Amino acid sequence: QVQLVESGGGLVQAGGSLRLSCAASGPTFSRYVMAWFRQAPGKEHEFVAAIGVSGSTTYYTDSVKARFTISRDNAKNTVALQMNSLKPEDTAVYYCLGTVQYGSNVRSLGSYDSWGQGTQVTVSS
Repeated sequence: QVQLVESGGGLVQAGGSLRLSCAASGPTFSRYVMAWFRQAPGKEHEFVAAIGVSGSTTYYTDSVKARFTISRDNAKNTVALQMNSLKPEDTAVYYCLGTVQYGSNVRSLGSYDSWGQGTQVTVSS
Protein backbone atom coordinates (compact mmCIF):
# COMPACT_ATOMS: atom_id res chain seq x y z
CA GLN A 1 0.00 0.00 0.00
CA VAL A 2 1.06 3.56 -0.63
CA GLN A 3 1.29 5.92 2.36
CA LEU A 4 -0.71 9.12 1.94
CA VAL A 5 -0.45 12.46 3.77
CA GLU A 6 -2.87 15.31 3.11
CA SER A 7 -2.25 19.02 3.65
CA GLY A 8 -3.77 22.36 2.74
CA GLY A 9 -6.98 22.37 4.72
CA GLY A 10 -8.13 25.36 6.74
CA LEU A 11 -10.79 27.98 7.34
CA VAL A 12 -12.05 30.04 4.42
CA GLN A 13 -15.01 32.29 3.75
CA ALA A 14 -17.73 31.27 1.34
CA GLY A 15 -16.68 32.02 -2.22
CA GLY A 16 -13.02 31.53 -1.41
CA SER A 17 -10.55 28.91 -2.57
CA LEU A 18 -8.32 26.24 -1.06
CA ARG A 19 -5.88 23.79 -2.60
CA LEU A 20 -5.49 20.40 -0.96
CA SER A 21 -2.41 18.31 -1.58
CA CYS A 22 -1.73 14.66 -0.97
CA ALA A 23 1.83 13.36 -0.86
CA ALA A 24 2.39 9.66 -1.48
CA SER A 25 5.33 7.53 -0.49
CA GLY A 26 6.62 4.57 -2.45
CA PRO A 27 7.73 3.96 -6.03
CA THR A 28 4.38 2.69 -7.30
CA PHE A 29 2.28 5.86 -7.02
CA SER A 30 1.83 6.07 -10.79
CA ARG A 31 -0.06 2.75 -10.71
CA TYR A 32 -2.70 4.07 -8.32
CA VAL A 33 -6.08 5.50 -9.18
CA MET A 34 -6.42 8.37 -6.71
CA ALA A 35 -9.47 10.01 -5.19
CA TRP A 36 -10.72 12.52 -2.66
CA PHE A 37 -13.60 11.72 -0.34
CA ARG A 38 -15.03 13.89 2.41
CA GLN A 39 -16.97 13.39 5.60
CA ALA A 40 -19.10 16.10 7.16
CA PRO A 41 -20.07 15.86 10.84
CA GLY A 42 -22.73 13.23 11.38
CA LYS A 43 -22.68 12.11 7.75
CA GLU A 44 -21.28 9.25 5.72
CA HIS A 45 -18.15 9.52 3.63
CA GLU A 46 -18.93 11.15 0.28
CA PHE A 47 -17.08 10.74 -3.02
CA VAL A 48 -15.70 14.07 -4.30
CA ALA A 49 -13.35 13.39 -7.21
CA ALA A 50 -11.08 10.74 -8.72
CA ILE A 51 -8.30 10.66 -11.30
CA GLY A 52 -6.90 7.86 -13.41
CA VAL A 53 -3.29 6.71 -13.39
CA SER A 54 -2.18 8.99 -16.25
CA GLY A 55 -4.26 11.96 -15.16
CA SER A 56 -6.23 12.09 -18.39
CA THR A 57 -9.45 10.74 -16.88
CA THR A 58 -11.26 12.49 -14.06
CA TYR A 59 -14.52 11.97 -12.21
CA TYR A 60 -16.51 14.36 -10.02
CA THR A 61 -19.59 14.30 -7.92
CA ASP A 62 -22.23 16.63 -9.33
CA SER A 63 -22.12 19.09 -6.43
CA VAL A 64 -18.47 20.04 -7.11
CA LYS A 65 -18.33 19.97 -10.90
CA ALA A 66 -17.05 23.27 -12.36
CA ARG A 67 -15.81 24.29 -8.89
CA PHE A 68 -13.23 21.62 -8.00
CA THR A 69 -10.36 20.27 -10.09
CA ILE A 70 -8.38 17.13 -9.33
CA SER A 71 -4.88 16.73 -10.74
CA ARG A 72 -1.78 14.60 -10.20
CA ASP A 73 1.95 14.79 -10.73
CA ASN A 74 3.40 11.30 -11.00
CA ALA A 75 6.96 12.64 -11.03
CA LYS A 76 6.37 14.23 -7.61
CA ASN A 77 4.04 11.53 -6.22
CA THR A 78 1.32 14.05 -5.48
CA VAL A 79 -2.36 14.54 -6.13
CA ALA A 80 -4.14 17.85 -5.61
CA LEU A 81 -7.68 19.13 -5.28
CA GLN A 82 -8.19 22.77 -6.25
CA MET A 83 -11.41 23.98 -4.66
CA ASN A 84 -12.95 27.24 -5.87
CA SER A 85 -16.22 29.01 -5.06
CA LEU A 86 -16.40 27.16 -1.77
CA LYS A 87 -19.72 26.85 0.01
CA PRO A 88 -20.53 26.18 3.68
CA GLU A 89 -21.83 22.74 2.65
CA ASP A 90 -18.28 21.87 1.51
CA THR A 91 -17.22 21.86 5.17
CA ALA A 92 -15.85 18.41 5.97
CA VAL A 93 -12.74 16.38 6.62
CA TYR A 94 -11.21 15.60 3.24
CA TYR A 95 -9.41 12.31 2.69
CA CYS A 96 -6.99 11.24 -0.02
CA LEU A 97 -7.36 7.61 -1.11
CA GLY A 98 -5.70 5.30 -3.60
CA THR A 99 -6.36 1.96 -5.25
CA VAL A 100 -4.76 -0.40 -7.75
CA GLN A 101 -8.05 -2.26 -8.25
CA TYR A 102 -8.47 -1.29 -11.88
CA GLY A 103 -12.02 -1.53 -13.13
CA SER A 104 -13.52 -0.97 -9.68
CA ASN A 105 -16.12 1.71 -9.03
CA VAL A 106 -14.06 4.83 -8.33
CA ARG A 107 -17.06 6.40 -6.55
CA SER A 108 -17.23 3.60 -4.00
CA LEU A 109 -15.28 3.86 -0.75
CA GLY A 110 -14.79 0.11 -0.71
CA SER A 111 -12.70 0.26 -3.87
CA TYR A 112 -9.78 1.91 -2.05
CA ASP A 113 -7.10 0.30 0.07
CA SER A 114 -4.91 3.26 0.98
CA TRP A 115 -6.09 6.22 3.08
CA GLY A 116 -4.62 9.43 4.37
CA GLN A 117 -5.34 10.83 7.83
CA GLY A 118 -7.59 13.60 6.53
CA THR A 119 -7.47 17.39 6.53
CA GLN A 120 -10.21 19.69 7.83
CA VAL A 121 -11.86 22.18 5.51
CA THR A 122 -14.20 24.72 7.10
CA VAL A 123 -16.16 27.20 4.99
CA SER A 124 -17.82 30.02 6.88
CA SER A 125 -20.90 31.81 5.61
